[in-house]
Amino acid sequence: MLGTSRKPPPQVTGISPKEGPPGTRVTIRGENLGLDARDLIGLRICGVECLLSTVWQSPNKIIARTGQAKGKGDIIVVTKSGGIGSCTVQFRGYNVQIGPLQDSAVWIDESQTGSTLFGRNRAASPVITQGNDDPLGICDESTDTKIPEDELQELFPEGAGNTSLDNFEPFWFLLENHRGTSFDDLKSGLDHLRHASSRQSEGPLAFAKTNLSTFLDCYDTLTEMHKKIVTDRSKSSGLTATALLEETLMKANRAAEAVFEDVLGRKDRADATRNALGVLNRFKLLFYLPNTIEKNIQKGDYDLVITDYTRAKSLCWVTEVGVFKKVYDEIENRIESFREMLKKKLMVMPSTIEEQKKLIRYLVHLEVPYDPAWECLLNMQKWLVNLMHRCKQEQIDKEEEEEKELQRATRLSPFHSSQLMHSGSSFKAGGRPLKRVAYVELLTKILCEHVPDFWRLGQSYLSGKLLKEMKKMGRADAGKQTEFKQKVQNIILLYGNLIRSAFLPHTLERMDVKQREVYGIWKERKQDSLLAWLPICVRHVRACIHLLLPLELPAETMDILHRVAFDLRWSCFSIFLRQAIQDIKNLHERETWAVDTDDERGAITMLPTLFENIVSETIHTLNEVVAVRQGEKQLFGEVANQKAAIALWSELLESFAGTIKQLALDGNPDRKKIGVDGVNKNLRESLPSLGKRLIIVLSNCFLTMDHIIPRLVDNLQKYGYPDSPTILKNAQDSYHSLDEELFSLYIEEKANPIIGVLEQNMYAGKFDWSQCSTPTGVRSYVKEAIMNLLEVHAEVYSIGPAFVERVLRDIVEAVADELSRLFQCITKFNANGALQARLDIAAFEVAVGIYKTPKMRSTLKDTLGRIAASNTKTVDTMLASFTKQMQFYLMPFKPEQQSTKTRIKV
Repeated sequence: MLGTSRKPPPQVTGISPKEGPPGTRVTIRGENLGLDARDLIGLRICGVECLLSTVWQSPNKIIARTGQAKGKGDIIVVTKSGGIGSCTVQFRGYNVQIGPLQDSAVWIDESQTGSTLFGRNRAASPVITQGNDDPLGICDESTDTKIPEDELQELFPEGAGNTSLDNFEPFWFLLENHRGTSFDDLKSGLDHLRHASSRQSEGPLAFAKTNLSTFLDCYDTLTEMHKKIVTDRSKSSGLTATALLEETLMKANRAAEAVFEDVLGRKDRADATRNALGVLNRFKLLFYLPNTIEKNIQKGDYDLVITDYTRAKSLCWVTEVGVFKKVYDEIENRIESFREMLKKKLMVMPSTIEEQKKLIRYLVHLEVPYDPAWECLLNMQKWLVNLMHRCKQEQIDKEEEEEKELQRATRLSPFHSSQLMHSGSSFKAGGRPLKRVAYVELLTKILCEHVPDFWRLGQSYLSGKLLKEMKKMGRADAGKQTEFKQKVQNIILLYGNLIRSAFLPHTLERMDVKQREVYGIWKERKQDSLLAWLPICVRHVRACIHLLLPLELPAETMDILHRVAFDLRWSCFSIFLRQAIQDIKNLHERETWAVDTDDERGAITMLPTLFENIVSETIHTLNEVVAVRQGEKQLFGEVANQKAAIALWSELLESFAGTIKQLALDGNPDRKKIGVDGVNKNLRESLPSLGKRLIIVLSNCFLTMDHIIPRLVDNLQKYGYPDSPTILKNAQDSYHSLDEELFSLYIEEKANPIIGVLEQNMYAGKFDWSQCSTPTGVRSYVKEAIMNLLEVHAEVYSIGPAFVERVLRDIVEAVADELSRLFQCITKFNANGALQARLDIAAFEVAVGIYKTPKMRSTLKDTLGRIAASNTKTVDTMLASFTKQMQFYLMPFKPEQQSTKTRIKV
């Protein structure tokens, strides 16, 4: 009951008597049996409703009459305040043969009672026996305690001790009535029973012999009567005795009427008045009933209204008395208004399922000409559909209003615009969620709050449980069951399509325009504006599925929700990855060229860390979306989805290669940075040279390829993404190609200037190898080439020590190839020219030290083979002098100076 606390449930602890036939008046005792008569709404004895015969005495006592109960059963009391109760005792009902002259509290079918005599259709008088007579003719005078009836019932569950019942059990009778009787007395009782049985089996002749004197007395009496009749006939002029008696009685009657006519008339009128007053007094409740019903309706005591109406209907249903018909018609008018009021209340939404069930039961008791439960279900389905459509339209209107507000804000001055943008508007970046996100939350709330009650009410009605206690109807027909399931499915389908229209409009493209408009047309938004809210939408749909799973809805209905959840998850997954790809491509705008240098990795900027953070955050954010919940499909279960996921992740991991390549080539010179003082400072002045950029980007590429990419792919494998080895291979191939490309660019960038001036320096001062004077040392062009190599070494070593060997080996090879080409182009050497050429080649080979390669040695060896032999001692002497002079400069090329750190291998 609303407004009051819940009382303890009723409990029956005693009943007297504990057994009896239908109509037995029983006294029920217990606790919490109702606050008053109106609080008592149900009493079942052995499963039979006995509320109409119930008289409530107190919260501990009820008096009632049993119904057509048979066998042993519980006594269940139901109250408004406490609900359905329990019991600790039971009542046993049984049937007895009721004669036509015996009283009965219940209706007895007399069509088959009694037997016929002599083949005629005339019922014989039943044999009337004394209920207390013992068939054995003995009396148990022992003082032994009788065996309790409950124990006898357990010993003989199918029997009874009553000799008039069909299931009479002799052992029960003897234990109950003759437990202390001696064996000899029992034998005497058996003889008595046999004698009584033999007397009943004697024929008519034996009966006549026994009563012969009685027959003779009757004969004498009949003879005397015959004589008197003959005498009277002779004196009555031929009239019979009965005719004379009739004539005498008629004269006496006429004389009496003449004397008492006036008195008898007044008596008849008084009796009629008395009878009328008695009827009015007896049925005064009926005459007051219309007003009583109206008052009880106003008080909300609908149970009492229905009880009074049921009693009035049983009294006046087929009456022909005018006054009763008039009163009954007035009652019917009040009840018809009551029916209309109950129907209106039933159609009011929202409402609790308990209130709906109560109103449905009231209407069924009032025998309305329609099915109130089905009408309630139809109304609730229509209300739910309208509620979701109304929610859709309200949110679309609100979002359009926000768009207009944003457009007005953009037309304001910068000051007012910034004030508006920072005032907490919903379109503020990182502010409140979009209206369509709140729309999904509202739709989910509507579905989760009302669909469970709608489904439970429908199942209760269709299974017949709703009205089972009133025995008004059974299970609903199969047509309604199918229609109800379709209505539930339509509600879920509407929910799914409304969400699709807001976030997945591309999934509704196959619908015609009119059907598409039913689900709402939302303004298109950029994906990044919806990005942060998609996981929340997935969470709402999953919460809806989790709430509806215990209801055991049809599989095809739940599939609708699972498909919506799957499409939302996939859309969220793909949009997040594409947005992450775009963010990574825009990372070049955040490059400041501030490096962090260590001995192992060299100079590293912040971009690889930013790249790893973006990818890791994307993986972490998508973890909830990718994870599979109960009943859901694997996001990558289908081959097409697996391929798409592999392609997206590969593109994501490879996109950083394009970003750093762009930085290496143009350095993003147009990017500007906000300083501490708020002034825009151009980074063009601090932009590294192309060579330095290439080495820095190569360091970033190496770190990304060898460390970051494997870590990220391990995370992908950890969270269940498909074919992570393929993703790893695709990414590493991409970075390996970038590494080769950037390295080639750097070699070209550094080797070309050295090679380009080599020939010019070699022939500086119009030098001629065929007219060369006596050599005094290594020529300047070789020293200049070595100094250029030292410059490259210093640049690479300062940024990426691990790249030194790889870079210098390739540049040294290129210089050696150019020297070989130049010397092969010389057509003639004099002796001094040959000596000078051998000295220059030897000096270059000694200078580059550890960076010599087999290819370089082979090239220089072939070159020396084309030059005439010279004095080896002279070459060695001048070479030693050169080494001594250049020892400080040649230290980076010495083996002891070689970095022991890890080197990049092609």
